[in-house]
Amino acid sequence: MAVPDAYHITPHKLCDLRGSFYESFRHERLAEEIGRPFPVAQVNYSVSRRSTLRGLHGTLLPPGQAKLVCVVRGAVLDIVVDLRTGSPTWGVHEANWLDAASGEALFVAEGLVHGFLALTDDTCVSYHCSTEFVPGTQVDIDPFDAELALPWGLSDTPLMSVKDSSAMSVATARENGSLAAYEDCLAHYAMLRGAA
Repeated sequence: MAVPDAYHITPHKLCDLRGSFYESFRHERLAEEIGRPFPVAQVNYSVSRRSTLRGLHGTLLPPGQAKLVCVVRGAVLDIVVDLRTGSPTWGVHEANWLDAASGEALFVAEGLVHGFLALTDDTCVSYHCSTEFVPGTQVDIDPFDAELALPWGLSDTPLMSVKDSSAMSVATARENGSLAAYEDCLAHYAMLRGAA
């Protein structure tokens, strides 16, 4: 992927006349692929109408929060952005189509921000999170910030929460210290590897 520490995961599906079966998460296999353990502390689901835009969301470091995101019903345009200050890929984004039929998932490491646009009605997204939600630690970034120029491909105004539609710009987040430092993220990833 264009964004380091984000991984697009494609499952091996077993298909027959009944339908299909696949593993959506296996702790040891994911740890092997990403080079560190991914402890799951909380699982969330969102259900969205078509043209709902959720994000961009991140978490202060500490505590940080990595996510494994997959669509269990419907389809989304999912975008992850590297906003770790000092990162060699600062501002780089990766857009992915995720849908329930493929079973594909996206791993988003601590320090990265993430959002999605629901492409179907009744879209359900699952988030396996490395830490529990801690009030006051969420970082919300304007998904339409001109500095990012993300390819949402919208023809109409999306449905958004008040919180997301009034989220801060990248410049404001950088100025007020809301964005994780790249070096701090690398140290955090190394600490997780060492704890394994």
